[in-house]
Amino acid sequence: MIFRFVRILITITAIAVIGTGCASYHDQTKGVSAAIVSGNTRAAADALGKHADACDKKDSVIFHLEAGGAYRACGDFTNSNRHLENAGTQIDKFEEQAKTKVGLEFLGLMTNQANLPYVGRSYDSIMLYTYKALNDLALGETEKARPEINHAYQCQQDAVEENKRRIEKTAEAARKNQHADITEASQNTPAFQKQMAQASSDVDSFKFYANYVNPFTVYLDGLYFLYAGVDASDMEHARKSLTRIQELIGSNKFVQADLQLIESSGTTHPTTPYTYVIFETGRAASRNEIKINLPFIVQNHVVMVTAALPKLEFHNDQAKDLTVKAGDLEEKTTTIANLDSIVALDFKNEWPTILTKTMISCAMKAAQNYEIAKNDTYGLTGLFKGLVDVMINIADTRSWTTLPKEFQVARIPTPADRKLVLATPGAAPVDVTVADGIVNVVYVKSVVASSPLLVSQFKLK
Repeated sequence: MIFRFVRILITITAIAVIGTGCASYHDQTKGVSAAIVSGNTRAAADALGKHADACDKKDSVIFHLEAGGAYRACGDFTNSNRHLENAGTQIDKFEEQAKTKVGLEFLGLMTNQANLPYVGRSYDSIMLYTYKALNDLALGETEKARPEINHAYQCQQDAVEENKRRIEKTAEAARKNQHADITEASQNTPAFQKQMAQASSDVDSFKFYANYVNPFTVYLDGLYFLYAGVDASDMEHARKSLTRIQELIGSNKFVQADLQLIESSGTTHPTTPYTYVIFETGRAASRNEIKINLPFIVQNHVVMVTAALPKLEFHNDQAKDLTVKAGDLEEKTTTIANLDSIVALDFKNEWPTILTKTMISCAMKAAQNYEIAKNDTYGLTGLFKGLVDVMINIADTRSWTTLPKEFQVARIPTPADRKLVLATPGAAPVDVTVADGIVNVVYVKSVVASSPLLVSQFKLK
């Protein structure tokens, strides 16, 4: 009996050692997040890039994504592409190795899901290739952007099938749960149901787009094929994508103007001088951690287990829109895509999996805690329970935090003097001289309302 008790304690201690130092991702990245908010984007990008190149495989994808987003924000498109390429390569490897993750999944149940490799979410892959396309355009490599845009489109299609596979795997995990009786008893308590409803309630306030569709990616697809296309089929491609935007978000005057331009141009790509302004504002919803105490019934005894769960945290300190002035002409940007809605839908779809894994993990720990307490003649139960809770009871809060809250757009005829003034209510206006292209895109990023506007531009024609 004593040997069995000691063996259990050794196992718990070993698991706790594995979890040592596993501060939540939210806490790990507070410093770089603060640097980005304060406008010190380059320092944040360099810090993220250095960490991405040095960190282990478990977190390499998320840090390469973060670095890719941060380098893009400060106009270093080459380094941005390098990190995004590294993230994409690693995501592909994880997909190929998916069938060999049984041992890793068990480690996640015994410790926490943050100990598993971050394999990327569906919206990560879509934005990864969207950003790579924008980087290529900014670098003047217009043709290289085409396959990236196509890849982003394909990721949206693949995401639907991936979600089906995730649902099937979750159902299989629930069927194989050795502590199903303990899990079900806990889930049927009013306390559990109330706390779970509070943990996931924020996502229900959004109007969702079609599953895994990012309207900004679709918009970029339409804009690219409208001006950088080579034949009538590309023109038709542009029309379909821009029509799709109207279906996704409702009527948008700038998208409608482009559809009218297609109608008047027929199969010929238009050559009217226009300047498009893409405004990337705010910070996408990130994940923080909440902890709740759940009762589990083990052999007619109530065992309390602390569960750590992710919860979306929304950031509402963004610039609401951007004013674009060209002489006497003035336009305000309008929203094409709310990334919070995309992140929230992904979270809602993932929630059953998160909950199932958390409940299985907690049930396993409840059974262990009961065995320890039953055989504890030395009064060490509380010590070891506290050790486990502090060191391994951590939610997986990893998410791509350098993504924006919204993508907005505006379109104006390019002024004769090619001069624009860009302004938001919280930041100093920026004067921009539009490049010498026929069709230009001025790309503006604002992290919070008070942060400086980061401006770059490229030619589409």
